[in-house]
Amino acid sequence: MYDIAIIGLGPAGATLARLLDKKYKVIAIDRKKPETGKCCGGLLSPDAQKILAQFDICLPKDVLVDPQIFSVKTIDLDNHIEKFYHRFYINMNRAKFDDFLISLIPANIEINNNTICTKIEKENNTYSLILKTDGIKRMEKSRIIIGADGANSIVRNTFYPKSKIQKYISIQEWYKDNKNSPFYSCIFDKEITDSYCWTISKDNYFIIGGAFPVKDMNTRFEKLKEKMKNTGISFGELVKREGCFVYLNKGVMGTCAGKNGSYLIGEAAGMISPSSLEGISYSMESAKKLAEIINSDFDNIGYKYFMGTLGIRIKLLFKIFKMPFMYNKILRKIIMKSGIKTIRK
Repeated sequence: MYDIAIIGLGPAGATLARLLDKKYKVIAIDRKKPETGKCCGGLLSPDAQKILAQFDICLPKDVLVDPQIFSVKTIDLDNHIEKFYHRFYINMNRAKFDDFLISLIPANIEINNNTICTKIEKENNTYSLILKTDGIKRMEKSRIIIGADGANSIVRNTFYPKSKIQKYISIQEWYKDNKNSPFYSCIFDKEITDSYCWTISKDNYFIIGGAFPVKDMNTRFEKLKEKMKNTGISFGELVKREGCFVYLNKGVMGTCAGKNGSYLIGEAAGMISPSSLEGISYSMESAKKLAEIINSDFDNIGYKYFMGTLGIRIKLLFKIFKMPFMYNKILRKIIMKSGIKTIRK
């Protein structure tokens, strides 16, 4: 019998596991194998950098990748406009970043890598988890269960199925690159997606990806590649293709903190930027808040956590107000044509 079971060891789950009091018996379950990152651009935002600074955490140099890029090339295919904007992101290896955060977890936490939680049931005040590792199933029990398992969270799907939030598919491909000049870009095209797409250079690889509606996702991705080829981008040898679910939170009602012994943090809670899809900062911030509450006592956790994450929901609300200026074709054209905060090349 465990006090706490954490499902998922991305930035949310790893941060929570690191901060929980050692008086608790904790099991952490992660379906990823070591050195397996999430399908994302792998950029550390200023908000995420600030939280790492609050934790007094410094990144080892092997987490960083070449090149470090100081601008984003915004490509508006709808209006045929390109502009450069100054940005303060850190270019990193997402797999090594996740592994680094896991390495900070104290030894008292029982970590299960390459393990899938296939089913969760609640009986009285206890949760039963069916876990599968290398084809072998077993059952564990816990008093509290934490969903830190992203947009396809089994905890959210099991206990909060009515708390709906729009799911997209993030797809990206890695190519060996020796021809393109290194750059990071955000791409907008209504024909491809009502979210956005990206390209980025990492250690002599060229990555192209995007967040797509589930319907026709592969057709949309191929259309993205074709349009980028027409802009002069060359694709080298394909190295790998990866994908995952991602939430597009278009309203604060999409957030779900949890209650009665099952709680959600990070993207599983819907705490992800609706404008940029950045989620690392919200993952670590929500994990920090939940750890503080659990470490104080087990009483009324749901209410305290809901109120404690009010600041996160307010931040997300401001991001929602920002969305029309990014995704509305006419407003985006006005902003980009104005030249506000652009870099002259």
